[in-house]
Amino acid sequence: MHEHFEHTADLGLRVRVADLDTLFREAGECLFSAIVENAALTVQPAQRVDFQIAGDDREFLFFDWLRQLLFHLDADHLLFCKFEVRVTPAGLTASAWGEPIDRSRHVLEHEVKAITYHGLRVEKIGDEWEAEVIVDI
Repeated sequence: MHEHFEHTADLGLRVRVADLDTLFREAGECLFSAIVENAALTVQPAQRVDFQIAGDDREFLFFDWLRQLLFHLDADHLLFCKFEVRVTPAGLTASAWGEPIDRSRHVLEHEVKAITYHGLRVEKIGDEWEAEVIVDI
């Protein structure tokens, strides 16, 4: 489960799931659902991008994961719709699938300028993992 929440002039992303791999996968989905309307329906998994991010701090790893996805949006104009993530004690390996922005099919909702450290948290609460982050729009 992921959702957006308002935060002054910014936007918050919140993800709550059963395991850490799914937390990072859902965070990618949450980010792109804020960027493009109906991302799961309108973005095609035509192009694959692989990621390897080192780090043992879950919050910084979460931040770096979202920042890398945003980098590919900014640099390569790629929208992502599908994610596979494997989190280990040393970092993560992941793949994301998507396609270049096509303004005739993709309605952009928010321009996410940056992932911020403000409100960043990744923690296990009971049987679930929960993460929150504020993005600058």
